[in-house]
Amino acid sequence: MHVPDGFIDAPTSVATGVVAAAAVAVSLRGARRELDERTAPLAGLVAAFIFAVQMLNFPVAAGTSGHLLGGALAAILVGPCTGVLVISVVLLMQGILFADGGLTALGVNITCMGIVTVLVAYGLFRGLVKLLPRTRRSVTAASFVAALVSVPASALVFTALYAVGGTTDVSIGKVATAMVGVHILIGIGEAAITALTVGAVIAVRPDLVYGARDLRQRLQLRVNGELVDAPAAEPAVPVAARSPRRIWAVGLVTSLVLAGFVSFYASANPDGLEKVAADKGIDEKAEEHAAADSPLADYGVKDIEDARLSGGLAGVIGVGVTVVAGTGVFWAVRGRRTSEGADASDASPASTSV
Repeated sequence: MHVPDGFIDAPTSVATGVVAAAAVAVSLRGARRELDERTAPLAGLVAAFIFAVQMLNFPVAAGTSGHLLGGALAAILVGPCTGVLVISVVLLMQGILFADGGLTALGVNITCMGIVTVLVAYGLFRGLVKLLPRTRRSVTAASFVAALVSVPASALVFTALYAVGGTTDVSIGKVATAMVGVHILIGIGEAAITALTVGAVIAVRPDLVYGARDLRQRLQLRVNGELVDAPAAEPAVPVAARSPRRIWAVGLVTSLVLAGFVSFYASANPDGLEKVAADKGIDEKAEEHAAADSPLADYGVKDIEDARLSGGLAGVIGVGVTVVAGTGVFWAVRGRRTSEGADASDASPASTSV
C-alpha cells in the first residue's frame, strides 16, 4: 500500500496532503490527552515495531505478498490520535531513508495507511468492545476483526483517490475488485499479527493497552438510592514493578530481531498494490523515487555486497532511527501537555485558605 510517485496526479496529491496535514495537527492535539509519562516512550516503540513488521512480507496468493499496515495495532495500543502520528512517523522514515512510498504521495499514504485504517479500526473496535463481555479475550477478538476490516477499507479509499486523480486510463471497477480482493487476504494476516500482539501485551501489562483501559469494571456504591462510581483504588504494587521499562526493552529487542534477521526470510513477491498496479497498468507512469540514491534505498546498505548483511543492517538502522524519532516526537507532545497544564494552573485564581 505504499503508493509511489506518479500514480496520483498533482492536484489530488496536494489535496490529500492538506487532509493528512490537518489530521496530523488534530492528532497532535488529541495525543496530548492520550499520552502520559509511561505511554509516551511506548508510542515510539510501537512505531519501531510497526516499521520492523512491515519488512516481513508474507505470501497471500500466487505471486502476491502482503505486509502489516499497522493502523489498527497502533490505535488499540496507544490511542487513535497517537496511532495516526505513529503511522505518519513510520511512513516519513520509510519515504526519506528507504525510498519506500513516494514523497509527493506522502499525503496519499498517510491518508490511506494512517487515517483510514485508524478511524475504521478503532471505531469498529470500540463498538465491538461495548457489545462483547468485558474480558481480555474480547479485546483480542475485537482487535482481530477491526484490523481485518481496516485493510480492504484502505484499499477502497486508494481506489477512490485513483478514480479522481489516477494518471492512467484504467477500469476503476476492475481496480476496485482486484484491490479489495487481494487486501481482504492481506487483512487476515494483518488481523492475526494485530490480535497476537495486543493479546501478548494484555497478558503481561493490560494497563499499557489504550484499548483495554475500560477492561476493569469500577466498583459502584449506592448513595441515597443511586449507584455511583467508587474512587479507583491504587494498586498495591511497587512503582518499580509498574515501570514499562521491561516491556520496552523486550519490544525493542523483538523489533531489532525481526528487522535485522527475520526480514531476510520475508516473501520477495510484490505486495498487493504492486501486483494490481502491474496487472492493470496503473504503474505505467510511475516515477523514480526522489531518494532512490539514498544509502539505505530498497532496505539495503549501499556498497555492502552480502544481501543478508545489507538488509539486516538496514533493518536495524531503520528500527533505531524510528524509535529515536518517534520517542522524541511523543515526548515533545507529552511535554507540551505538561507545560499547558502548568500554565493553566498558574492562570487560575489563587485559593483562599481558611
